[in-house]
Amino acid sequence: MIIDTHIHLDGEEFADDIDDVVARAKQAGVSRMLLPAIDYNTTEAVAAVAQRFDGYALPMIGLHPEEVKADWREVLARLRPKVGKPFVAIGEVGLDFYWSREFESQQLEAFEEQVKWSVETRLPLMIHCRKAQNEMVGIMKKYKAELPGGVFHCFTGNEKEAEQLLDFPNFVLGIGGVLTFKKSNLPTVLATSVPIDRIVLETDAPYMAPVPMRGKRNESGYLVHVVAKMAEAYGVAAEDIERITTATAERVFSLR
Repeated sequence: MIIDTHIHLDGEEFADDIDDVVARAKQAGVSRMLLPAIDYNTTEAVAAVAQRFDGYALPMIGLHPEEVKADWREVLARLRPKVGKPFVAIGEVGLDFYWSREFESQQLEAFEEQVKWSVETRLPLMIHCRKAQNEMVGIMKKYKAELPGGVFHCFTGNEKEAEQLLDFPNFVLGIGGVLTFKKSNLPTVLATSVPIDRIVLETDAPYMAPVPMRGKRNESGYLVHVVAKMAEAYGVAAEDIERITTATAERVFSLR
């Protein structure tokens, strides 16, 4: 069985056939889906989707860095009382300076505030980071001994970056469709630098569909292609990848 630790199932891309998407995921061996939020409205939306697929889809709560604007303090003030059940993680949160640094200081403050939520509530973090790893690590180091763990979502870095992230105890790397891309260095990076038990599977659906589905809307059922590529990279059976990554996801998100 497989756990998709990151799918935006509340997105409009799934509005017309969400039941079919879930059915295909189950048929492919996906035992659970975890749904990140990106702002206040999507936090409510993922909770509603999780209620619809009770016990199968599990929601997260948080403010995504690209959604951090001038009103970020008000948004976090509305979210904070909701932190706790049914939400299984604080996410998707982090830093993103890829397109713009207009709200750089606000992103830094909002991320640190949500890191504190993780420490206070013992909920793991689902971290989005793009063009900001040094800044992210700088904030997290202040809370390193207190953090319960989490996922560095959509890891696509090199050996040095993997080492820096795995230095945080109980944190793991989220690996998805990029692993299968023709020019990706991830298979080598993982095999040489990342223990299998420090990985969880994710789609980031509807985005980042793996080969041979690249260019299509991604969905949880396509994780079988990621599993196959990961098994090839590590030189183990696909069943081993499924078993180990599922156990890791259950540990990080307290799903047992």
